[in-house]
Amino acid sequence: MSRRLATALAAGTFSLLTALGVAAPAAAAVSTEQKLSVLYSWTQTSATSYNAWNAGRLNKAAWADYNFDWSTDYCSSSPDNPLGFNFSLSCYRHDFGYRNYKAMGQFSANKSRLDSAFYADLKRVCATYSFVVQPACYSLAWTYYQAVSVFGSVAAVKQADLDRAARIKADAERRAALR
Repeated sequence: MSRRLATALAAGTFSLLTALGVAAPAAAAVSTEQKLSVLYSWTQTSATSYNAWNAGRLNKAAWADYNFDWSTDYCSSSPDNPLGFNFSLSCYRHDFGYRNYKAMGQFSANKSRLDSAFYADLKRVCATYSFVVQPACYSLAWTYYQAVSVFGSVAAVKQADLDRAARIKADAERRAALR
């Protein structure tokens, strides 16, 4: 079996078991390859990957041997809940990917995927809101994604970006009220 296939199978198994709440890493020392495998599986664009990461976040003790960096500043200096849209956990998972890949010395090879996963997470958040306000949420999601993609941080989101999304939201709500 190729190393790439073995790593992919291990990542999928870790994701599935974590999502089911039954995975607890073995007591033996965790290898770099094992840590990278879990990190890779928890930083994909899919909802399954997000759910596996979130299960790990909610049960950090089970993953203590992996020495993951769980610290976060959420959306940095940009709002965590712009216009009431809850982007906190999306920003948290993004921080998790950035911090852990940097610590593993593999950040540049994974940055693009981490940013894409962040955008996918944000769009899933937007999909939970009323279709009336979704355009404003998607506009903010794109702005946050562009900030991390280009500048590496959502701190680059400007007040003008938030104001534009607020206008989109207010116009949509006004039109909906007239119906």
